[in-house]
Amino acid sequence: MVYINDGLNFLSKLTFKRVFNLGKILSSYYYTKLKGKPVQWGLPMTVSIEPTTACNLRCPECPSGLRAFSRPTGNLKIDFFKNTIDEIYKELIYLIFYFQGEPYINPEFLNMVKYASDKGIYTITSTNGHFLNKTNAIKTIESGLDRMIISVDGTTQETYESYRKGGKLDVVLQGARNMVKWKKEMNSKKPHLIFQFLVVKPNEHQIDEIYKLAEEIGIDEVKLKTAQVYDYEDGNELIPTISKYSRYRKKANGKFEVKHHLDNHCWKLWHACVITWDGAVVPCCFDKDATHKLGDLKQKTFVELWQGEDYQAFRALLLQGRDKIDICTNCTEGCKVWA
Repeated sequence: MVYINDGLNFLSKLTFKRVFNLGKILSSYYYTKLKGKPVQWGLPMTVSIEPTTACNLRCPECPSGLRAFSRPTGNLKIDFFKNTIDEIYKELIYLIFYFQGEPYINPEFLNMVKYASDKGIYTITSTNGHFLNKTNAIKTIESGLDRMIISVDGTTQETYESYRKGGKLDVVLQGARNMVKWKKEMNSKKPHLIFQFLVVKPNEHQIDEIYKLAEEIGIDEVKLKTAQVYDYEDGNELIPTISKYSRYRKKANGKFEVKHHLDNHCWKLWHACVITWDGAVVPCCFDKDATHKLGDLKQKTFVELWQGEDYQAFRALLLQGRDKIDICTNCTEGCKVWA
């Protein structure tokens, strides 16, 4: 039933203009694959926007957690956010309030969610769950947020904090319970609640337990996610031993490599993009430090950037070889339509 509710909610967001735009994206994507030359007829159906680069945790494979950004850091301003949404909302289906950082640290976060929800956009966020007290749970539901991903990477404190450095599992689980309770109290079917379990070697033995915990609390869904590891060639203590949950495999010489084959096309470059807190547009969520900046929304409109020379040049470079682009070499998603 919860999946049906979420599906019906998503379908309610679709307008003729959004569906027509999706058709233009798909046709230009497949035409590009056929001709080998980048063509883009639509606007993105999915945008990730960064509420903040700040985070309360110190996760070891996260630039935000490591405080290791070379780009500027800060909070997304609500006036800039509204101006951006006003330009793109008619074609936009999904708005993901997450890139780096913990969204709830931005004091305007839920006001921005409400603004996007009122535009009929399907809104999503990903949180580490430490800010879901009663007040924020109620405000989140009132904002109209459609989907909430809560990172729960362990079912015991010891396992959880082996990756979520500085985190408190009991706080996260109470936050999840608050969300479930207030959804019921307020008779709301939203947000669809997901426990995301980042599978790493220290927690892989608790995969069955996370499903039981989610059911006990009343969470709608569990998603298992493979972990991106920066230094993997010589092995890494985070790489799971269960092969299907690992992005990497061990070669005969003892070194590790990314498992997937890099096809020279990328669905994400046609249907999605990321906007940083300060207005930079980057190709996807793998460009965590915004090293491939394709434009600045404080200098140009979104349409100018999306159809501009820099974006088309990047799409053309990708068609020549994804293995030549650093952020693509550790990617497992970009070549799949609907990834």
